[in-house]
Amino acid sequence: MIKSELIQKIAASNQHLFHRDIERIVNVMFDEIVEALARGDRVELRGFGAFTVKHRAPRTGRNPRTGAPVSVVEKFVPFFKTGKELRERLNTDGKSAEPLGGKSRKGKAAKAAATKSTAAAAATAPAATPAQPARKSAPVQKSPESA
Repeated sequence: MIKSELIQKIAASNQHLFHRDIERIVNVMFDEIVEALARGDRVELRGFGAFTVKHRAPRTGRNPRTGAPVSVVEKFVPFFKTGKELRERLNTDGKSAEPLGGKSRKGKAAKAAATKSTAAAAATAPAATPAQPARKSAPVQKSPESA
């Protein structure tokens, strides 16, 4: 999903808002995240994840083609760590359409429910069909000599 698709999805679910206002909100949100990271702050979105900046110290690297030493300057790189809810949602069967922040089952009950839903889906699933239907060949006619 790209930013314009995100804006369209928000606009579709919030028809009382103007498209330009939604676009402005999304842009301000991203700008604030970028500015906070530029200041060295940590940006945490509960359930989604946290953005931080990591410092990479200067070092001596190698040119892979020639093997010659190359000086690599220090730099700051953005780092994202997923939140617990996002991680749990990504590691489910993919069957759940529960939005972030919703209640999720945990422990043995969740495993049992996942096993039941998988077994039920397999039992109710239609039989596999071949990718291409079998070709009907012309009936073989017996010659009068072989009869």
